[in-house]
Amino acid sequence: MTHAATYQADTDLSQYQVKGEIPVPTLIGWLTLAAVPLLIFFAYRSSLRADPTPPILLIIFAGLLALNGIAYLLSHNSTLQRRGFIAIITALFTYLAVQAVEDGSAIIWLFAYPPVVFYISQSRVGVIACSGGLFGVAVLFSPIGDQLFDTPYTDSFRLTMIAVFAFEISTCYVLDQSRRRSKLGLLKLAQEFEYAAKHDALTGLANRREVLAQLENEYQRYLRNSRTFSVLLMDIDLFKSVNDNHGHHVGDEMIRLVASTLREQCRKVDTLARWGGEEYLVLLPETNTEEAVKTAHRIREAVSRKSVHAEGQAIAATISVGVATIRNAESVDRLLQRADEGLYRAKTLGRNTVCDFEGTFTH
Repeated sequence: MTHAATYQADTDLSQYQVKGEIPVPTLIGWLTLAAVPLLIFFAYRSSLRADPTPPILLIIFAGLLALNGIAYLLSHNSTLQRRGFIAIITALFTYLAVQAVEDGSAIIWLFAYPPVVFYISQSRVGVIACSGGLFGVAVLFSPIGDQLFDTPYTDSFRLTMIAVFAFEISTCYVLDQSRRRSKLGLLKLAQEFEYAAKHDALTGLANRREVLAQLENEYQRYLRNSRTFSVLLMDIDLFKSVNDNHGHHVGDEMIRLVASTLREQCRKVDTLARWGGEEYLVLLPETNTEEAVKTAHRIREAVSRKSVHAEGQAIAATISVGVATIRNAESVDRLLQRADEGLYRAKTLGRNTVCDFEGTFTH
């Protein structure tokens, strides 16, 4: 059966995209394309001031960003791309702040750091990176920073920079948490819709549409690899009389009872479906007729040992099962038709019976 996946609130969200959201690799790619020419431009400006160090380092950072982008294009490793980008821009912004590039004005580029890091990484990584950046700025603007780097920043600029940077980090964190919660809600809603589209509401088994899709997949695998498979088509015996005599709520309880028995008796690789009304279909991959008949008998016997209760009365449940195994190049429709003919034969033989189409293993 198909089971819905469970999304985790932070660590797994980057794996999924919602409509309108910019994929992280795409965003990093566009940021790289914008950053590389900017760094080259400011490297050129720095070269005009006869100071050889800033131009060389800015060109190196531009080259590292370009190499990170090329590495992603070759490997399509988004995790490596994201980590590389964060490491490079962290080192770049640290250099811009410490060396007071562009007469100290380049430190303003730090304000681009929090929104980018929060968007492209996990929330925990964003908090750690931005908190580290704020601490680094505070140290840079402290007497210790003056002794180490001799920066040209004024006292009023330092105070304003720290206050505004801290405010931006806090704001980015709040907005990022809101975005992540909204995304998680949309993913859960999509998960619920997908589950509802593929499963029967009463039993939780796959519905007719889903099992037909699984049948087609298994059929294509059979055509490629000649891996046989079988289907069981089963029906609750005398179900109409249960509904007529005891009410539909008792009939629904019996339908659920058979569904739970199928879950108990079948393998995880099997697809269990409510075919319609009181009918069920089980897809058994890599199973021949003899094995399928044995499975059908096991299910039939398990169901026959159970009952539902109505007005103090135990109502026994039995099923009849038709079995068919794919053969030659027949179609899925023909396979299902043979299973249905086996079910009809089981009914005519007295119900609570398993019958394969060929009659080889009928009991």
